[in-house]
Amino acid sequence: MPNLGRSFIFKLLRHLKNYVGWLLLAFVLLFGQAMCELALPDYMSSLASEGVAVGDMGFVWRRGLQMLLISLGSVVCAVLVGLLAARIGSGVGRDLRSQVFNKVTSFSTPEFDRFSVSSLITRSTNDITQVQMFCTVLIRLVFYAPVMGVGGILRAAAKSSNMPGMVSTIAVSILIMLVLIGVLMAIVMPRFKRAQKLLDHLNLVARERLSGLMVIRAFNTEAHEEKRFDEANRNLTQNHLFVNRTISLMMPIMNLVMNGVSLVVVWIAAVSASNVADVGNMMAFMQYALQIIMSFMMISLVFVIMPRASVSAGRIAEIIDSPVEIQDPAHPQAVAANAPCTIQFDHVSFKYPGAEHDVLHDISFTARPGETTAIIGSTGCGKSTLISLIPRLYDATQGKVSINGIDVKDFSQHDLHDLISFVPQKGTLFSGTIASNIRYGNQEATDEQVRQFAQTAQATEFIEEKPEGYDSPVSQGGGNVSGGQKQRLSIARALAKQAPILIFDDSFSALDFKTDAVLRRALNTTYQDRTMLIVAQRVSTIMNAQQIIVLDDGEIVGCGPHRELLKNCQVYLEIARSQLSEEEIEHEQ
Repeated sequence: MPNLGRSFIFKLLRHLKNYVGWLLLAFVLLFGQAMCELALPDYMSSLASEGVAVGDMGFVWRRGLQMLLISLGSVVCAVLVGLLAARIGSGVGRDLRSQVFNKVTSFSTPEFDRFSVSSLITRSTNDITQVQMFCTVLIRLVFYAPVMGVGGILRAAAKSSNMPGMVSTIAVSILIMLVLIGVLMAIVMPRFKRAQKLLDHLNLVARERLSGLMVIRAFNTEAHEEKRFDEANRNLTQNHLFVNRTISLMMPIMNLVMNGVSLVVVWIAAVSASNVADVGNMMAFMQYALQIIMSFMMISLVFVIMPRASVSAGRIAEIIDSPVEIQDPAHPQAVAANAPCTIQFDHVSFKYPGAEHDVLHDISFTARPGETTAIIGSTGCGKSTLISLIPRLYDATQGKVSINGIDVKDFSQHDLHDLISFVPQKGTLFSGTIASNIRYGNQEATDEQVRQFAQTAQATEFIEEKPEGYDSPVSQGGGNVSGGQKQRLSIARALAKQAPILIFDDSFSALDFKTDAVLRRALNTTYQDRTMLIVAQRVSTIMNAQQIIVLDDGEIVGCGPHRELLKNCQVYLEIARSQLSEEEIEHEQ
């Protein structure tokens, strides 16, 4: 078992302290079940030697009724323990899912870069199910099997005083089973580790195929994707087949050992028995021997489940114990709610974890309330990375990003995000209705306010065309609306938050020029007191901004208004020439 998995198993046991009352009740019931089953062979021995042998049918009926009552008691205990084990296991699974979800929710962008989405889903579902099943089996067998095994050995030793060789037979059978379990675990443990990685890969391929279905059809690569999925599916299937075939050898060998022990016990009894009482002891000893072997089979079941649960536990622990790079300060600062916010970049540099060179280098500028600060540059120059430093999706490696003179690292993340309305480059909607998506950042918004935000975002036209209007359903991810409609709803959602800082990360790219112009005009009229940052590819989107930051290879090569940059910044002039006519440029100059 890997160290990470082993440490997590101990943490799992600590999880059980929340159910200590139920655990104690389960252990009492398990002890009662074991005692009932250990008593039955003695009753059977006396039934044979004191009842059947002498023809005392009254004794046979009394003893038989007692054995029936003991058996019923054992069944009742077993059923109650099963219910308690299932309840405790389900509770532990629920706690783990909640813990994993909360930890993933606290992840910053660097942590998401380390874990793929498909892997996080597998760990939150399949891996936790494996641990939950192990927990249930552990409660059901970890106390019962040892009591049965130890009690059976002691009772069998007492019954074998007149039959030498009986105890040795059991010892040899136990040794065979221990060797078998050890060999099987050595063989299947690496395969269990590989199984979870193969499942991650299968989920990744399936997720890519489903999310990229339109692209796959457009490029006519269905056969290639089917081949990829078949290969991932075949690898996982072959791995499972190997594991299941290997483990399936255990039960036939166990049965062979049990039947062999029965034969040896009968042979020893046939040689050594001298009277009917010895025959009764032989029957009792055989039952104890079978109980001992069965208890070890139960323990072996725990060892069969443990390797996979251990691997799954290690993968869960990898998430829960993963350090979060972006942490809240010990003594966070704050600014007044809805206060105007000035954003300042002071010699900021940034490079991604593990990278050798900066993505951004020595960035300095100030974005003021009531002004629009635009950021433009070639693809891959660091525009989106730059604005991601404001809400601390990443932390600057050098320099300082501040709001009203306070370093963003000195805010709690909750308070910092309260100051910012962010529209990402790729708009994401949630299942629900149009109104619920607009209200996502402000549940207190009235119906009239929702309509105003949608109107500012130029979304009312297509919303009112729908039969259900603002109550129209939105599918997961916004799959039932177009890209431009999704973008406008994302902008309306950001406006509804009414934060003092508005950040648009290339959020107008899916809009036509007319809608783009009307939307920007509405923003400048309605939200002119906010600090607005716009990342854009089109010069027409930002030409009226009070301040335009021109990035080239992660450095600022120009800063100023549109007309000034046309005269003084060669990079900006080249971008403008690629989008505007010479007459427009000459007129602006």
